[in-house]
Amino acid sequence: MKRKATAVWNGNIKEGNGHLTTQSTVLNKTQYSFNSRFAEGIGTNPEELLAAAHAGCFTMKLSLDLTQAGYTPESLETESVITLDNGKITKSELYLKAKVPGIPEEAFRQIAAGAEKNCPVSNAFNFEIALEAILVA
Repeated sequence: MKRKATAVWNGNIKEGNGHLTTQSTVLNKTQYSFNSRFAEGIGTNPEELLAAAHAGCFTMKLSLDLTQAGYTPESLETESVITLDNGKITKSELYLKAKVPGIPEEAFRQIAAGAEKNCPVSNAFNFEIALEAILVA
């Protein structure tokens, strides 16, 4: 399987701007700029997209792993926080709130840790990944 996205940039780094389009067109000429990346400008940025990719991939992998272990997740909500420090992406922190009826806490923690280590996006990253997993009743 291959997926693609296209980035277009016009102008210099501070005053220029660009747009991103994904194969599915979920992003379709979606604006990004210096301000959307480093300030509070309108549009997206690479770190936000990495965060979405990591949260989505991890959550799907966790759902798969829970299902294969005999548990049916009622809800899985994951937030990913990407850290950009001195021009380098250094960390992705995953914050998970999960409602999984009947699962023991230890099994939940073990399955969540395995999903974090084995989701394809986690494996693609070459920086620290931290997971905080909360099982809610």
